[in-house]
Amino acid sequence: MKRILITGKDSYIGTSFEKWVRQWPEEYPIDTLDTKEDWQSYDFSDYDVVFHVAGIAHVDAKANMEDLYYQVNRDLTIEAAKKAKAEGVKQFIFMSSIIVYGDSSKLGEKRVITKDTIPTPTNFYGNSKLQAEQGIQPLQDEHFKVVILRPPMIYGKGSKGNYPKLARLARKTPVFPDIENERSMLYIENLCEFIRLMIDNEARGIFFPQNKEYVKTTELVKTIAEVYGKKMRLTKVFNGLIRWGFKEVPMINKVFGSLVYEKEMSNYQNFKYCICDVKDSIIKTESKATV
Repeated sequence: MKRILITGKDSYIGTSFEKWVRQWPEEYPIDTLDTKEDWQSYDFSDYDVVFHVAGIAHVDAKANMEDLYYQVNRDLTIEAAKKAKAEGVKQFIFMSSIIVYGDSSKLGEKRVITKDTIPTPTNFYGNSKLQAEQGIQPLQDEHFKVVILRPPMIYGKGSKGNYPKLARLARKTPVFPDIENERSMLYIENLCEFIRLMIDNEARGIFFPQNKEYVKTTELVKTIAEVYGKKMRLTKVFNGLIRWGFKEVPMINKVFGSLVYEKEMSNYQNFKYCICDVKDSIIKTESKATV
């Protein structure tokens, strides 16, 4: 039995993980804590694991919020980890992000992150996550294990960010540019299973979970359209215009740029966490069912 405390009540990842381990209520007693309230007085000593998901996401990033990002993503994380260690928690799991490596490639270029790639965040969101990592790693010792997760784009039913924007587009447009690119992505249930295995195995270190397959944005949008019974025509007619006229536009590079983890980085012996492939995960995400 592993007693788990999620710090970051009502977060998408925290809520999804809580729902996931409710399948085994006797093995994973779980509570959530709202860090916007007086969390410092809460007793952590009853728990084996603290899963820290409290934070501000990059989708909300605005220049005037920079200080708040460091307060929440960095300072709060370090305070929570120190409290967990002081009160006898055995494992602290922190949700970082692939964003610590900076942006995706420009259109037509390829970017592959390897185990030797040095983090180079390009904005205060990524930097606040990296500084949080740097602040909690020294706390690790033989009695206190620190797990840092750097997932790529996470998607699933109810997720935020670029995936739901693409899904809305897929339901409306009959034509979509056929542009070659590759993205690492991670389905929420695959992530939840990965975290469960991290807890079971009392892991420590930095991890890079991702789906087994890379995703091409064009194929992703087409597959979503097919789930809704819509036919989508893919065309290369606009590729030249997009490549030369919009190559410097950040949103175009977010959608059609490439950013992948080398697949070997995400293969962990005995950790069979990819329980759903990309196509099935899209079907489940776009299903009208709520469970």
